[in-house]
Amino acid sequence: MEDEAPARALTSQSAETDQIRFLVGTQSLRAENQVHHIDFDDEMNIINKNVFVHREGEIWHMSASTIDKNLLTTCYNKKSKAEMKAALWRLPSDFDSSQSDDQSSHQALHVLWHPTGDSKSLLGLADNHILLWELDTASSSAKLTASTGLESKGQPKMTCGRWNPHHNCTQIATANDNCIRGWDIRSMEQVYVIENAHGQLVRDLDFNPNKQYYLASCGDDCKVKFWDTRNTTEPLKVLSEHSHWVWSVKYNHFHDQMEDPPKDGVIATYEEHEDSVYAVDWSTADPWVFASLSYDGRLVINRVPRAEKYKILL
Repeated sequence: MEDEAPARALTSQSAETDQIRFLVGTQSLRAENQVHHIDFDDEMNIINKNVFVHREGEIWHMSASTIDKNLLTTCYNKKSKAEMKAALWRLPSDFDSSQSDDQSSHQALHVLWHPTGDSKSLLGLADNHILLWELDTASSSAKLTASTGLESKGQPKMTCGRWNPHHNCTQIATANDNCIRGWDIRSMEQVYVIENAHGQLVRDLDFNPNKQYYLASCGDDCKVKFWDTRNTTEPLKVLSEHSHWVWSVKYNHFHDQMEDPPKDGVIATYEEHEDSVYAVDWSTADPWVFASLSYDGRLVINRVPRAEKYKILL
């Protein structure tokens, strides 16, 4: 898929569905911004797209709901104001209109849905603060239930965060500058700190969905690193195959590693993009399909090589 509008925001459809579905948000300064709702028919190799308008401004981050396939959040640059805002949206069935409810009066860079969908909790990252909301879908409202922030006033703003699917989903990880911090959201206190995790800014984080304590990170130092949060003195593994900054890192939801793993290394390189790639995400419906998004608005849907797939399955 190609589009003229620049884009950075990509998320897979997190609600229960058999369809391979992705959502893309545009980031245009001049044109009216949009959310593209994309279904991929793997058998026919066809992409179907619906589009609705996002009049609030440039979309910097978006996240699909884990409790309702029609809900998503966007974090955007408010038009005529130099501030980031977060909004909760319900996707209309006909895609001719949209309903939104801006739930946060704070500036917001990221909004994270509860990993399991068993809770209506939402986490927001706003400058130096973590905000915990409880969502009421019936009344389209969210109540702020807890918050915390970095203690030092001189701390750089948070750049990204990830909800830990383990430990009963009571922990999250955030990054500010080149530092990674773990938090217990019951007490809103830090449980670990990885100082100088990367040589430059940390851009993204992800937890291993199948093994506790394992965390991946990437950053502007062109590296991907893997950590054991019980002992953060040194990374478990460092991958240095990238020649430029790394903006996105994602574990496969189903197959993170084989029982008898081969030597770590590059499996395949995909070169369909002509501009910088800002986001990648795995399909929640098919473990062998993932999407990548470049700044020129090109979305590419790829498959894991068949040989690698059969190594895992057989």
